Amino acid sequence: MRALILVDIQNDFLQGGALAVPDGDDIIPIVNQLQRYFDFVIATQDYHPPNHQSFASQYSGKKIGELVELDGIPQVLWPDHCVQSTAGAEFSADLDLDKVDKIFPKGTDDWIDSYSGFFDNEHKKDTGLDEYLKGKEVDQVFIVGLATDYCVKYTALDAVSLGFDTWVITDAVKGVNLQDDASAKALEEMEAKGVKLITSQDILQN
Repeated sequence: MRALILVDIQNDFLQGGALAVPDGDDIIPIVNQLQRYFDFVIATQDYHPPNHQSFASQYSGKKIGELVELDGIPQVLWPDHCVQSTAGAEFSADLDLDKVDKIFPKGTDDWIDSYSGFFDNEHKKDTGLDEYLKGKEVDQVFIVGLATDYCVKYTALDAVSLGFDTWVITDAVKGVNLQDDASAKALEEMEAKGVKLITSQDILQN
């Protein structure tokens, strides 16, 4: 069985959002086309409480992009984004959700961020995604969404470590790129760990 995982295609990561990924909107038509080619479609949703400790607003004198230590691990500080029950946390109105079988929220704990769709950043808690996929006899996962250098990367790396055959569809992801080459390096790291890189045409032409 094959599953397509839609990572965080939410308003705050899109044009006009609090943490807009450059050209992030460009992937949505591709993602919509891809969905019919999979047995299951899953969406992850960044869903932070208002005082999440990854927000720069929670620290006096700290700026967006700075590093702090959060519960013992490095944490990039972000603008307030994907706050629970706000429009920014909602999925794009242009994203087809009709085929989405289940949505997995993440980042819901004040004190730990969750880039991956499977675990928090300390791997202390899981979202239930692994159990759900294995319960559906999914053994292949294909990942699209935002952002290449953070949530896509960590979702893909966790998928491989959990034993899934894992692909990232490179024209259906976009990166934040706090450093200019961050997305390219993320793709290289994923590939080095066993993630396979393909384009949407590899799926759509079959």
